[in-house]
Amino acid sequence: MAPMTTSDRATDLFLSLTPDRVLEAVEAAGLETNPVCYPLNAYENRVYEIELSDHSRVIAKFYRPTRWSREQILEEHRLLDQLAAEEIPVCTFRRFPDGDTLHTAHGIHYGVSDRRGGRAPDEIDRELAPRVGMLAARIHAVGAREPAPQRPALSSEYFVHRNLEWMDAHGSIPTHIAPRYTEVAREIAALYDSLCARNGGVATHRIHGDLHVSNLLVRDGVLRVLDFDDMVTGPAVQDLWLCLSGRDAETHRLREAFIEGYERFRPFDRSTLCLIEPLRGLRIINYSAWLARRWHDPFFPRAFPHFGTEDYWRGELTELEETLRVARRDAAGVSDQPEEPETELLSNADYFWDWEDA
Repeated sequence: MAPMTTSDRATDLFLSLTPDRVLEAVEAAGLETNPVCYPLNAYENRVYEIELSDHSRVIAKFYRPTRWSREQILEEHRLLDQLAAEEIPVCTFRRFPDGDTLHTAHGIHYGVSDRRGGRAPDEIDRELAPRVGMLAARIHAVGAREPAPQRPALSSEYFVHRNLEWMDAHGSIPTHIAPRYTEVAREIAALYDSLCARNGGVATHRIHGDLHVSNLLVRDGVLRVLDFDDMVTGPAVQDLWLCLSGRDAETHRLREAFIEGYERFRPFDRSTLCLIEPLRGLRIINYSAWLARRWHDPFFPRAFPHFGTEDYWRGELTELEETLRVARRDAAGVSDQPEEPETELLSNADYFWDWEDA
């Protein structure tokens, strides 16, 4: 993706998106609306709950301009349709009268989906872990059927090097922290590349890419997966560790339960478990770069007041150094036993940009 220009930064603030225009966009899908439009919590995109004339509700998702191309978004929609065809519980997009699932209003791509009620689980416990594993396996089985050439790969180039280059060009990291931060980030990237290259390489395919507990929905016993906005081509283990991101012994037991459920539908390559810590590092770096790239949006300084401070960057560096240490230990096979972290881990909100505390 090309660097964002000053003009892009103005465009991606959704300034043209008013409630009337949101309702007009939904009616373009052939739906008659009531004048009821609720914004939902969303950082990257703009998402609204709309009431129709029959008092049912739909969800309208407006994609942040300049982030994904039309072709990239349609690859997300294609995977969702393929999953739904296999009776995998996901939220597909409705088709407009012309048969498309994606339209553009005032320069903003958008789609409309049915509203699905339910709640996110408080946590993934021993009962839920195998169910999530089974669901992830079914998603991956469909994801492996065909490529997504327009979508990014979960690579060190995309998640580390391009972000470091952007943050360096924009002076995002304090000058006295930047050299060490960059050094550690590059070492994590190199270790990830090295581990992926072992034994002829790691299998990759379309994955959710952001499969944490806040993107799960439970209603009437049905477990549903939400928000494929971050769909990438990557290893299956990415969707495992995001569900269960701790380093403690209980997390390791839950991962085993996840894998047990997963393997009821397809094999899981346990040799890829050594990628968890490097993937954690890629996530940490990408998260900070995402905040830096969005800082021109007035919503972000209000929502993330700690970002950019001296304490923030020192904490990020400490976490990256710990991640590199654990990653090297796991890669060397020094111990199969999980250890309690010596430093406080980042919270879920630090890893997941759409996380909402209860």
